Amino acid sequence: MKKFVIIAISVLVVGFGAFFAVRFYYPFGEGVKTGELNYVVYKGVMFKTYEGKLIQSGFRTTAASGIASNEFEFSIRDAALADSLMRLGGSVVELHYREYFGALPWRGYSKFIVDRVLSVTPSRVAPSSVPPVVY
Repeated sequence: MKKFVIIAISVLVVGFGAFFAVRFYYPFGEGVKTGELNYVVYKGVMFKTYEGKLIQSGFRTTAASGIASNEFEFSIRDAALADSLMRLGGSVVELHYREYFGALPWRGYSKFIVDRVLSVTPSRVAPSSVPPVVY
């Protein structure tokens, strides 16, 4: 009976570890989003992370009350990438991201993690000193 309990506990621990690894560390999707970069901020109480928001063209309805803009909220793990995005507010950017099943507090508030910038086009609203850049 003691051997059965040890095996059962071991199977449960390994099963929980596998579930946790797949849920939070295995990216199940990746893609590209394009839109106007609204903001990138460095925030957090215990874990400071870089968070951003991209406003995509078009509208969607999220509630019965009306129409809202199509927003893409994301996290950034790389400080250098976040710093370069902080300087591109208002520009149209094309971001490559990985999607996870869940968010971790030390990785960011979002399950979408941006890992690189594919292209940047300065804002058409206000002239910018940032030239168009293709990465």
